[in-house]
Amino acid sequence: MKLKFSAPCIFGLEGLCANELRFLGIDDVVAENGRVTFSGDYYTLAKANINSHYAERIQILLAEFEAHTFDELFDNVGKVNWEDFIGIAEAFPVKGSCLNSDLMSVPDCQKIIKKSVVKRLSQKYMLPWFDETGAVHQIQFLIMNNKVSIMLDTSGAGLHKRGYRADSNDAPIKETLAAAMVELSRVRANHFVTDPMCGSGTILIEAAMKALNIAPGLNRYFACERWQCVPKGIFESERDLARSKIRSDCTFRATGYDIDENSLSIARKNAEIAGVADRITFEKRDIKDFVPENGFQTVITNPPYGERLLDVKSAEQLYKVMGERFKPDKTKIYTIISPDDDFEKIFGRKADKRRKLYNGTLKCQLYMYYKF
Repeated sequence: MKLKFSAPCIFGLEGLCANELRFLGIDDVVAENGRVTFSGDYYTLAKANINSHYAERIQILLAEFEAHTFDELFDNVGKVNWEDFIGIAEAFPVKGSCLNSDLMSVPDCQKIIKKSVVKRLSQKYMLPWFDETGAVHQIQFLIMNNKVSIMLDTSGAGLHKRGYRADSNDAPIKETLAAAMVELSRVRANHFVTDPMCGSGTILIEAAMKALNIAPGLNRYFACERWQCVPKGIFESERDLARSKIRSDCTFRATGYDIDENSLSIARKNAEIAGVADRITFEKRDIKDFVPENGFQTVITNPPYGERLLDVKSAEQLYKVMGERFKPDKTKIYTIISPDDDFEKIFGRKADKRRKLYNGTLKCQLYMYYKF
């Protein structure tokens, strides 16, 4: 069965997400605002879930249509072949969102969609009601500018939940965003990477997984693995393939510093769970004492800032210290994410490249320094 998929992602990561899916050999990849669409079969579904660093989840895109009334919504949802995906005993809750549309009541849209799916399945299975005690098929809808997208979520927990972060410090960076910072910093298998404000270690762990080619979803499970419609063995086959591609002979190493001993303890534990503890050293050190090491070094960091952990004045003082410690050097690359529009002014140098990204709902800039 040929399926169409949607991979929602953080705004600004659509290009990275699309390129990664193409590199995996996936067909019909198209980057759109906030998502990437592609096509394939159930093997594609497993491959994308296990290997995507930047997607937030993988959805089966079942239908797209225009609707201005509840009748139009009900009728079009009823045209979907729900019986191809949802078994007699399986659950199918509905959730979604509406934006700039005639249909703006999310609870009413949920009820209409649920009612339409029940009617379709009742006719196909000749049952008056469903107990929904089996595997969950989360139906998701998005109604934007009167265009309706109907999807089935296959991931369950968001794909940023790799399975290694047993704990975290305050305001941790999302794994998908950390992975993007690593990729945009061009981290490779022979690199030395440092995060001088590492917190729970997410950036360094993502860098190590990238360098060692450890698939981000290798050690977790996905909601659709319990679906009756998904052929048995597909996910294990893709996991075996991903395991066979792990690099063990690369020279990658990393160091992480932080002033909080509890954060460092969490970082060490997370790195161990991720299987990269032998590649990363964590030490207690203040940013004021940061000294770049000899040779090539990539520094990637997500400093605390006004809306996150520090007041604005403290955050600005931190940027000033960073500007003093992050010296221009042809052997050094510095990548810093911040929501502060005055970052470059306070840091003391204009970035060689900037890129707009979102940390949650907070608009940020990724500042990259690599010229001497």
